[in-house]
Amino acid sequence: MPQDPAERRVVVSGPPRRTGRASGYYRPRTEIDEQTTLGHTYVRSLMRSQLRAALVVFAVLALLVGPLPLLFAAMPDAHRLAWAVLGFCLYLPLVLLARWYVRRAERNERDFVRLVEDR
Repeated sequence: MPQDPAERRVVVSGPPRRTGRASGYYRPRTEIDEQTTLGHTYVRSLMRSQLRAALVVFAVLALLVGPLPLLFAAMPDAHRLAWAVLGFCLYLPLVLLARWYVRRAERNERDFVRLVEDR
């Protein structure tokens, strides 16, 4: 059976198309730059995680330092104990708390950058 010339296959060649993501895909960085609702959600998630870390530090600090005036009021003759607690015993927990907060904040930012850079 002879083929009709109109049904003959035609080969079309051209530059290769970009492979990978669909054409409708926007990277998170684009969403943030264009200030879309999704970009706003990304930024709010970073802000929430940073706020959560700050509130944890504030709560631990309040529990650590808050009862000290009550302790000092309960023992009015212990001036040396007050100076020892305020001068020496508080520094190590404060430094450890600050170190934890900085590491947590950096990890939150690193995770956010990883999300935005799409790695």
